[in-house]
Amino acid sequence: MKLNGTSLNSLPLNKNGKNLHPDGDLNDLLTDEMGESHAATSLETPLREDAFELDDDLKIELIEKHFREIMNILGLDLTDDSLKGSPRRVAKMYVKETFSGLNPANKPAPTLFENKFGYNQMLVEKDITVHSYCEHHFVPILGKAHVAYISSGKVIGLSKLNRIVQYFAKRPQVQERLTVQIANELKQILETDDVAVIIDAKHLCVSTRGVNDVESSTVTAAYHGKFEDEATRQELLRYIGTTN
Repeated sequence: MKLNGTSLNSLPLNKNGKNLHPDGDLNDLLTDEMGESHAATSLETPLREDAFELDDDLKIELIEKHFREIMNILGLDLTDDSLKGSPRRVAKMYVKETFSGLNPANKPAPTLFENKFGYNQMLVEKDITVHSYCEHHFVPILGKAHVAYISSGKVIGLSKLNRIVQYFAKRPQVQERLTVQIANELKQILETDDVAVIIDAKHLCVSTRGVNDVESSTVTAAYHGKFEDEATRQELLRYIGTTN
């Protein structure tokens, strides 16, 4: 195995027999390497089997306790009026808002209708707001999603497209996984392969730390069914104002 072109077997060892790198401990390097590569290990969001055995109130209580300890370790004065409520606020935000998409109980119920208009062209919902969190550094991913499908006999309420995007976004994420999860969900609900999802987002783990690049954004796409055809794909890109 190599790290930045260097064989791990050639690295010197520390007193515990672990490989060292001139820049620090190997474990830290491997952790940083995965985080900077924005690598994902699975299509499904990694969750333990007992992830939902605790109710929301208990999760909030426990997160509040642990976040209070983090603030203490950082040296913050939790007797200050501005800070003393922060552990509770953060805990509620994590469970009820930021990571509410982890809980399948919050999954939006699809509202489908018969395609009585006989509309057989693509439907595009563009510029859907994406607020997610990078699972490597737990900082925001902010951007837009464009969702398109061609009806196979059913149509979905427009607001449900937004809610499906938001549901999968409200969890620690990798953008590639988020794109695929949204596309697969729509294919299943709409009973058609003719689905496309494009996400254009900025990662604060890139813009506010590390390389501190505030200009770049990341674009991911999932094309299925008729959207794998070049002409159909170009039509979609024209609709959302993106050139080839």
